[in-house]
Amino acid sequence: MANIEKNMPQTQVADEKKGSALQTVKKVFKIIGKVLFRLRKIFMAIPVVYAALRLADYCRENLPEMVGLDIQASGEFAHLIEREQAIEGCLVITGACLVLMLFSRRSVYPWIISIFTLILPVLLIMVNYFHG
Repeated sequence: MANIEKNMPQTQVADEKKGSALQTVKKVFKIIGKVLFRLRKIFMAIPVVYAALRLADYCRENLPEMVGLDIQASGEFAHLIEREQAIEGCLVITGACLVLMLFSRRSVYPWIISIFTLILPVLLIMVNYFHG
């Protein structure tokens, strides 16, 4: 009986050490979670910026010198702009959506819109090569 009473305080101390170690691990994970949550907008923007720059390079190589916009029923373009102006316009629209994302409380909606703006360079290429 005396042996059991001697071992009991040792197990309580061991349980307290395990509990404090668990609390420390929980605090570390909580801090990491807070940091990742605060940086979520940057993590969301990185792939969009990368894709936009890759598409801009692709358009710089494959678009004609004068890019047509607003194709008419006759097959002619209503507006012609320079290639660099078309590329920069697409990048500005995507960048504006990302800036809105960084300053808004809800980051998912502007982020999704910025992903949809990545379609613009692809549409420019399709319209200018297959306009007839």
